[in-house]
Amino acid sequence: MARVIEGLYYSESHEYVRVDGEFGYIGITDYAQNALGNVVYVDMPEVDDEVEAGEEFGAVESVKAASDLISPVSGTVVEVNDSLDDSPELINKDAYENWIIKVELTDKAELDNLMDAEAYQAFCQQ
Repeated sequence: MARVIEGLYYSESHEYVRVDGEFGYIGITDYAQNALGNVVYVDMPEVDDEVEAGEEFGAVESVKAASDLISPVSGTVVEVNDSLDDSPELINKDAYENWIIKVELTDKAELDNLMDAEAYQAFCQQ
């Protein structure tokens, strides 16, 4: 069973958000990286780009497939995880440690539309 971490917010498209004050760290879940297999490339937006909840902001490519990244929240990109440029496989090592983008959240109320760990775990078992 894929690892699910308490205290994060999860989307049906298998992204997570870890909230820290006004910021959200967005990445793909352990379930998603397991399904993708060996990640070989991560396409990320630029700093200062706007992301919208429910909209694509990049892609993750593996040896098996490419998958669009769908932002679970809206905000402004304040940082991208540069270490994924050289080592995209870090996502396979620990998807929760190796977030993809950090955004300044536009509307924290959007978090109410996401699942908690328990709900996400149940969603993955369907």
